[in-house]
Amino acid sequence: MLDLIDLSTIPTFLLIFARIIAFFVALPLFSYRTIPTMFKIGISFFLSLMMVSSLDVGIIEVDHLFIFLLLKEVLVGLLIGLIAYIILSAVQIAGGFIDFQMGFAVANVIDPQTGAQSPLVGQYFYMFALLFLLSVNGHYLLIDGIFNSYQFIPIDSFLSFNDIFSEFIIQTFNKMFLIAFQMAIPLVGCLFLVDVALGIIARTVPQLNVFVVGLPLKIAVSFTVLLFFISIYIVLAKLLFETMFETMRDLMVILGGG
Repeated sequence: MLDLIDLSTIPTFLLIFARIIAFFVALPLFSYRTIPTMFKIGISFFLSLMMVSSLDVGIIEVDHLFIFLLLKEVLVGLLIGLIAYIILSAVQIAGGFIDFQMGFAVANVIDPQTGAQSPLVGQYFYMFALLFLLSVNGHYLLIDGIFNSYQFIPIDSFLSFNDIFSEFIIQTFNKMFLIAFQMAIPLVGCLFLVDVALGIIARTVPQLNVFVVGLPLKIAVSFTVLLFFISIYIVLAKLLFETMFETMRDLMVILGGG
């Protein structure tokens, strides 16, 4: 407790607090509007208090470099939280692919968590993924990740940006779209076969209006396939979270100059 009231630890506490609160601003689940701002500030404050006493950091002086260290901590927290959000957004991209094939692309809904429009199936998958993340205590791993970030990016050092960083960002987007495609391919593939069947029917039976029959048929096939797809989706969600944690660790290594 003596370290907590020591005035020499205040600069260190401010740097840790800046990284944690920036991390919660961009991190999925913790950054939602429905979570009160006072809760985010409070949990960041108490986590910073615990980290000050647990991290082996020397005395940091408040000089002309302190402002740059503070900006660096904010940037680190935002980058780590943003990279996790980018990977997790693969779920909504997959839902957008599925909605386009189902005919639900014009029926986007407003996500109350983010305030942005999101596809119907994508929102369903996204909430399913977040509940799965909470059920396996993934939010504890996210908080543990920001604590372990000080092993890769020390509090008194600056960031290292090079060609590896830009290549890493490109690879991260590639992983996101690849996972989104893997999530969407079962339903999109089945709906493609339905389109082929409707095209054959339109050529063989011209009297049948395939536009009237096609939409309810595609919706019925989509929900039927989705019923069997849930078990596969859990496996893909596990792969998604493993990729998210690995990407966060790799980003810390790159920013730390490793």
